[in-house]
Parts: sequence; structure tokens; C-alpha cells
Amino acid sequence: MAIDTTAESTDLLQQLIRNACVNDGRIASGAEIRSVDLLQQFLGDTGLDVERFEPQPGRASLVARIEGSDPEAPSLLLMGHTDVVPVNPDGWSRDPFSGDLVDGFVWGRGAVDMLNITASQAVAFRNLAKSGFTPKGTLIYLAVADEEALGTWGAKYLVEHERDAVFADYVLTESGGYQMPSPEGIRLPVLTAEKGTFWSKMRIHGTPGHGSQPFRTDNAVVTAAEIVRRLHDYQPDTTIHDVWRKFVEGMHYPPEIAAAFLDPDGLRESLSELPLGMSRLVHACTHTTFSPNVMHGGTKTNVIPDVVELEIDIRTLPGQTGDEVRAMLDDVLGDLADRVELESNDDPSTASPIDTPLWDSLARVTGRLVEGSALVPFLMVGGTDNRFFRRAGSVGYGFGLFSQNLSFEDYATMFHGNDERVDVDSLGLSEALWEAVAHDLLD
Repeated sequence: MAIDTTAESTDLLQQLIRNACVNDGRIASGAEIRSVDLLQQFLGDTGLDVERFEPQPGRASLVARIEGSDPEAPSLLLMGHTDVVPVNPDGWSRDPFSGDLVDGFVWGRGAVDMLNITASQAVAFRNLAKSGFTPKGTLIYLAVADEEALGTWGAKYLVEHERDAVFADYVLTESGGYQMPSPEGIRLPVLTAEKGTFWSKMRIHGTPGHGSQPFRTDNAVVTAAEIVRRLHDYQPDTTIHDVWRKFVEGMHYPPEIAAAFLDPDGLRESLSELPLGMSRLVHACTHTTFSPNVMHGGTKTNVIPDVVELEIDIRTLPGQTGDEVRAMLDDVLGDLADRVELESNDDPSTASPIDTPLWDSLARVTGRLVEGSALVPFLMVGGTDNRFFRRAGSVGYGFGLFSQNLSFEDYATMFHGNDERVDVDSLGLSEALWEAVAHDLLD
């Protein structure tokens, strides 16, 4: 009897959502061990050894392997993370941890980012193992913790301390694979590169005083507000880098659109004509971005604060250095620079080439699964665990395979947003993709 892998992926995704492995950046958050327990039980009837790694209490990751027969053959890692970002349920139409299945869509935090891939990869891996798959190259499944908070207790830890358990020549993880119409047919973006992070904390200083006498005081909150305004108004130069150029050329846009997308002087003006999700993505692909997202300051209503902490999400472009970003921040701060202490985490952009056996395998497989489609390289504007594996020597791509039921606009706006959901047809396509690539690349 044929196995309904779409139903399996749907059910497993619902359970992963309900585990609510919310990672707020604290070491004590996440509790990914709940989903590791679930996945270990799910893979338990394959007869394969499953390893668990728990560098901090509750921050567990799971690794399973189908060993290849030829040590010289390429190896492939299917990697999904189990943690999700925090959520404010007030903005949702449904309980964000319900995992509800409504009209063919699974709702919940992590449905798009990226529990859909974590679930469909597990189902594909289990199905391959139970079918007696005996590849030449090794296939590894990794359900990893802590992706949503820099990967310290997940991929970073595993690559540095358990490399032999997780390293592979090729890695597939989030996201990509949404169907984008073009004049030449459907195009499927493969995330061959990702922006770097330069997350920064500013300690903004003032002078304490009594709140009843605010005239001519040095209020750190007021100074911080001015810095936030300057960050919001700051406009870095548009950068047309190689990955962006290849994407635009691969999409075969009409000449006037392609020219606008590749014009460093005119691109910003074109953004207002695009749908919201697309405009945000195009801007992020071509600019260093600064987003002031967290502020802490003050102790009491009647005390003028003498220090405020401001946390800024800064994303850097391929080839950009920390010194270049610090120069931008100096430009933003201007005359306020002497009021600020800056602490930054410099995690540069990473990339993989496209002239690889994995790219060729994805092209063959997706050409069958989505008739008339072709791959295009793209830039991941957020961060993924691929960066740790690229730096260790792997070729890492972000991919999946999504149906036309999930528009690019919805996909782009649901990441870390409200009403996150994914359709079951996309789960079925992704599961079929993982199995087909494993056969094509590793057999």
C-alpha cells in the first residue's frame, strides 16, 4: 500500500508547531528537546541509529544517517531547525500554536520558517530508510536547535564540536523554491548566498536628574530617540552585486524592468511600484539594512535616565566588511558619536557557487516536479545555519519546493509575521523533492 507522505508531513508539522519551541535568545528558552523527542520517536522504526546532542539543558539537536557504500561519493545533509521566534497572538486570526489545518493550509508559528521543511525532510528521510535506500553517498538528517538566535547551541556548536556527526559535502536547508512567474516560465530561486549580520548594541549615555525639572537636561531617552530617527532615515547606497545580477538576468524580466533592477541610481525609486513583500525583498537584497528593534532604559517615572540600551539588526551584503559598516554607523551618529558605546557581532556574508553537482541535481529534479521551471540563484536576506557549513567547506543552498497556492507575496510577509501558514501541497512537493534529490545525487 502506498504511503501518503503528504499526510505524514502535515501531521508531523502540526505536532512540531504545537511543541512551541520558542527561542527568545535566552539560553533557557527554546526547549527544542520536545521536538527532538518527537522526531526520535518518528524515526524509531527505521532501524537507524539516532544521535542527540544537548550542549545546554533542553537545547537538543538530532542527527540520523543512512551510510553510503562509497566513502569517495558525495554526502548530503538535509537540515531543518526546530525552534521558532516569539509571537504576539493578538495579531493572529488563529492560535499561533494550534497547528490548525484549514482549507488545505496548516497554521502556526514556524509553518513557513521553517518547520515545514524540518517535517518534510524527516518524512522523506524515514521513507527512504524504510524503502531500503542504499546510496553510494551518505545521507544525513539534522534537526537543529537555536537557529533563531545565532546558532550558538545548534549548528555552530555541532560544526565546532561534533563535526564528524554532521558535516557533509552538500547541505540543503531553508528556504527558496517558491514559484516565481517570468516571461520564460516558472523560476525557482535557490538561496546560494546570504547576507551577514552585524547585530549591534548601543549604550547611549546621558545625565541623571529629577523628572520634575526636565528643562536643559541630558536625557538618554531623548538622545536615543534621535539616534533611532537617524537610523530610520539613513539611506545606504544601492549595491548591484553578482548574485542579484544573476537573479535578474535569470528571471528574463522585460528590458525596462531589468534595467531598473540593475540601476544603482534608480532602483530605490522603482521600489514604490512593487507589491509590499517584493519591495521589501528587493530593497534588502541590494542594500545594507539597519533596523532598531529593542530599547531598554530608565528606572523610574521621576528619574531622568542616564543610560539607554538600543539593539539594532544590521544585515550586510556580500563582500562587505565590518569596518565599512562601522563607517556607516559613524555617519549615522555624527555629532552624537561621543555619547555612544558600541558593541557589535560581525558575522559576514557567505556564498556557494552554482557550478556544482547539487545545483545540477536540483535542476534535473525540479524540472520534472514543476514542468517548464528553471533555477535562479538568489540572496537570503536573513541568516541561516548554512553559513557555518559553508565556512567548514560545504556547498550549502537554501531550497524547498512550494506550490502556486502559496504566493510569493504571502511567503515573503509571513516570515516572523502574523498568520503564518503553509499549504499541504507544498509539503508534498518538498517531500518529493528531498527523496528525488537523494536518489539523483547519492545513488
